[in-house]
Amino acid sequence: MSSPPSFSTQLVAKRAPRPKDTELVFGRTFTDHMAIVDYEAERGWFDPRVVPYGPLSLDPAAAVLHYAQEMFDGLKAFRGVDGKVRFFRIDRHCQRLHDGADRLCIPPVPTELSRAAITAFVKADLDWVPSSPGTSLYIRPTVIASEPFLGVRPAKRYIFFVIASPVGAYHGEAFAPARILVEDKYVRAAVGGLGGVKAGANYIASLRAAEDAKARGFDQVLWTDAHEHRYLEEVGTMNMVARIGDEIVTPPLGGSILAGVTRDSAITLLREWGLTVNERPLGMEELLRAHRGGTLREMFGCGTAAVITPVGTLGWKGEDVVVNGGQPGEIARRLLEAITAIQYGREPDKHGWMTEV
Repeated sequence: MSSPPSFSTQLVAKRAPRPKDTELVFGRTFTDHMAIVDYEAERGWFDPRVVPYGPLSLDPAAAVLHYAQEMFDGLKAFRGVDGKVRFFRIDRHCQRLHDGADRLCIPPVPTELSRAAITAFVKADLDWVPSSPGTSLYIRPTVIASEPFLGVRPAKRYIFFVIASPVGAYHGEAFAPARILVEDKYVRAAVGGLGGVKAGANYIASLRAAEDAKARGFDQVLWTDAHEHRYLEEVGTMNMVARIGDEIVTPPLGGSILAGVTRDSAITLLREWGLTVNERPLGMEELLRAHRGGTLREMFGCGTAAVITPVGTLGWKGEDVVVNGGQPGEIARRLLEAITAIQYGREPDKHGWMTEV
């Protein structure tokens, strides 16, 4: 597919009522339309269209239902202070969706196709993009295997679709420090596994540990490596960052950690600010030494949904390790302000991260 495809558009007869910006809950309300493209091995991707939001028709033997052959991504559109709607780093998200397909034996969605699908769909639902501070349109492009068969092999038919939900802040209190339990039993992903791609299997693998952590009074878990449960990886569904002394540390991408778009944005800004940022292994032992020595200055998670989430407490072997007095750190605050200022057009976009719809 050498040029962006043209999407046919079938609009709903009657628009659904929009929720108030103050009542938005993450991922609960969906817009009027969705984009869909089909795939068959003999034809490639075909029939790009925007249609009214509604159920997908799947055979009970569809491969996605039995072998979990699917993947997705997540990005946002923002209504700026000038009233214009823009995507944040759409090219990066489309590229990640494309690059992750090979690991799951899914035919890659060409970046020009996914971008055209997202753009055509959001244009149809432009009035669903909220305007209050902290709100946005969360967009979910997804690929599922739709061929009906029972047998362990890559499917020959797929559906690529895009839906979206108007959202407020991911957490009720947008910048309240989280209580995080360090997980040393369950494994979300391992090197050589699926951790580097946005496969649904990664998220279902995280639920048991997350539910156990919540039952113990924690908000989420801090994942450790699958081999030794020694090195820190992701915090919940976010990339993890720690500030030790004057060094900013984030675990390296080695196959078990997703290449987060917000992670990349944060690293770019931090280095521009003259700070030392190292992508290197960070073990729990080193973190505890830094805490005891008074050099663990702050920790936070970063991701598309929440942008920046400070870590106030780490639960480790029955002990609470309080980070920065349980308060958000200086760098976390500065990053949140800098990234959201670009997203909402309060500051110039010097990196070309925003794309007008």
